[in-house]
Amino acid sequence: MLVVEDDQTITQAIAARLQAEGFAVRTAGDGPAAVEAAHSWSPDLLVLDVMLPGYDGLEVCRRVQADRPVPVLMLTARDDETDMLVGLGVGADDYMTKPFSMRELAARVHVLLRRVERAATAAHNPRGAAIQLGDLEIDHAQRRVRVGGADVHLTPTEFELLVCLAQQPRAVLSREQLLAEVWDWADASGTRTVDSHVKALRRKIGADRIRTVHGVGYALEMPAK
Repeated sequence: MLVVEDDQTITQAIAARLQAEGFAVRTAGDGPAAVEAAHSWSPDLLVLDVMLPGYDGLEVCRRVQADRPVPVLMLTARDDETDMLVGLGVGADDYMTKPFSMRELAARVHVLLRRVERAATAAHNPRGAAIQLGDLEIDHAQRRVRVGGADVHLTPTEFELLVCLAQQPRAVLSREQLLAEVWDWADASGTRTVDSHVKALRRKIGADRIRTVHGVGYALEMPAK
């Protein structure tokens, strides 16, 4: 694990908790050091603060993801959905707003790693033929998504969310169902995470493809015939 945070107290607390979970941990306190550590050490996951000296966490995420895909749990000091959407847009897989519990952070890390493992397993054992919904194609074997024949880059979380919706097109899935299926959570307090990821996914595949059912959840729309 690579922990990128300029507050040493928070860094030490996160590192201690992850080490207690059995992970090898390295730390970085600014943007350039984070990119260098990610390049030289190839961590399995980044815990990445948005506000950093040198350049911010969003730029770190862009540079690290350009080098190689790696799951990123982003930390933000502000409960600002714009920050969250931008973070998801540059390749972060999940986010947490400070202050947070170390227990929840450890749980999120384990969920992200399980999702990566599932992705690797699915790549070798695809679940079947590609799903074709109009000009939207979801290829399980290659874990690729195309809209109108053009590739769309999705994070592992976004891919799993889209697949979950696409397996039951037009069916309304509650936020709690999506949390359980995609994030392995049973805690309804995380439903805002679903909302933010749906918004990020809409920006990539088209806002009209995912219908909001207010007070319930979301459904993937089928193209009109």
